[in-house]
Amino acid sequence: MPTEKEKMLAGQVYNPGQDEDLVTELTACKVKCLRYNQLPAGAEKKELLKEILGQSGENCHIESNFWCDYGWNIKVGDNFYANHNLTVLDAGGVTFGDNVFIGPDCGFYTSGHPLDAARRNTGLEYAYPITVGNNVWIGGGVRVVPGVTIGDNSVIGAGSVVVKDIPANSVAAGNPCRVIREITEADKNSDLNWKK
Repeated sequence: MPTEKEKMLAGQVYNPGQDEDLVTELTACKVKCLRYNQLPAGAEKKELLKEILGQSGENCHIESNFWCDYGWNIKVGDNFYANHNLTVLDAGGVTFGDNVFIGPDCGFYTSGHPLDAARRNTGLEYAYPITVGNNVWIGGGVRVVPGVTIGDNSVIGAGSVVVKDIPANSVAAGNPCRVIREITEADKNSDLNWKK
């Protein structure tokens, strides 16, 4: 019979509170995040971030406060920057490509719970992966839900709630987030106003 952790990693419904390994790993990661948030900028903080994340590329920086569940299930590419108050619930795995910029107060949530209250109240949850491509800019206050992929070169407007996949080369915004327009060659020479 599979463990709760094995169910989690397989995308099945699982109970994280019934798996000693998951509880231990979650607690250890929260302790590391707390320490990370208390450290001043510098070499020790950079080393601790590498220890928290499962994989990180060159030039990775996350402003405090930063919280995640396990850390080992987060992969970050080169030239990654996240502003203050990033939350990553990474049970299902979160992958960020190269050159990803994330505004303040953003959340990436791979975990969800059954709609049925009786099942939900037993502690059951599920976790589906989130993937963010290369060269993506995510505005402040964005929330990304389980199972979503955001394509390369896309821009997600501030305050958006991303509930379904966003194709590459798109400007998308809203609640629910939807594609507003494609990023075109003309954008290389335009100002920063994505609403045009």
